[in-house]
Amino acid sequence: MLTCQIYLTSNLSLLISAMSKNLLSRYIWIVDTIRRHGSITRDELNRRWRNSPFYTGEDLPRRTFYNYRNAIEELFNVNIGCNPSTYEYFIEYSDAHEESMTDWLLNSAATNSVLSGARDLSQRIFIEDVPSARVYLSVVMDALRECHVLKFDYHSYSRSLPTTGLQLEPYFLKIFRQRWYVTGRNRAEDTIKTYALDRMSDVTMDAERFVMPPDFDAESYSRDSYGIIFSHGEAKTVRIRTDSRQAKYFRALPLHHSQSEVIHDSYSIFSYRLRLTPDFVQELLGYGPRIKVIEPPELRAMMVSSLKETLDQYEEQA
Repeated sequence: MLTCQIYLTSNLSLLISAMSKNLLSRYIWIVDTIRRHGSITRDELNRRWRNSPFYTGEDLPRRTFYNYRNAIEELFNVNIGCNPSTYEYFIEYSDAHEESMTDWLLNSAATNSVLSGARDLSQRIFIEDVPSARVYLSVVMDALRECHVLKFDYHSYSRSLPTTGLQLEPYFLKIFRQRWYVTGRNRAEDTIKTYALDRMSDVTMDAERFVMPPDFDAESYSRDSYGIIFSHGEAKTVRIRTDSRQAKYFRALPLHHSQSEVIHDSYSIFSYRLRLTPDFVQELLGYGPRIKVIEPPELRAMMVSSLKETLDQYEEQA
């Protein structure tokens, strides 16, 4: 079967509606407990089960655990392996990308499960209003999975009228700033382009299939980009100086997976390896005087140019 690469996949609302909230919570607890410990025996898992909200005076039976284990693999595509020498259970990952995807899926499922039981607090819980991709997400995923051509109209912010009849060979999906994007080959232009799902309309999956380029790897293609602008330019070494307070935020929420840090007495130097795309420049500008670009020179020039243009806007006479 033809296979395409999917960065993040899930339909959590369908998943949660297919089972009781309590059962889903048990699955999440088991996976999260094993994941946090790296590896764990059933005896140790039972000891922690006794301190969990699911304990009713009985340990987790072996048969029940095996049933949960099978259900977790089927629903979450998470395999719980067992070391035959130590009888310790662990989460099997094929690579770092699969690990991050599993983390995202479980965190999303856990959040969804908690919020679904908090309807009485709806007036006191505020959710960010973001464009939705749920209308066409399943269609795009089906096209990815089976390598079918997508047909759709696109409503770009830079055009007054939509571009109609686009045909795309979808290569991969990515979430950025809570928005879904699909990247693939635009057939008419014979170039790789990225489209936001919430700007698409009349999306259909064509019967025609395509063949993924054997030398295309989605992770390699996007590795050196900050967001969803996948420039073909060369990746650069970027060094940024921050005060000690801002450094705490970067440690908690790294700007990029390549981030490293050298800590000094009153400041830190963060280093990255990525392309100098416009979305990365805009991200840095948002931090104002809390950061300073040390290198490369071309990124410093881009920052200075943008700041001068902003200053000119305020210095112009009304």
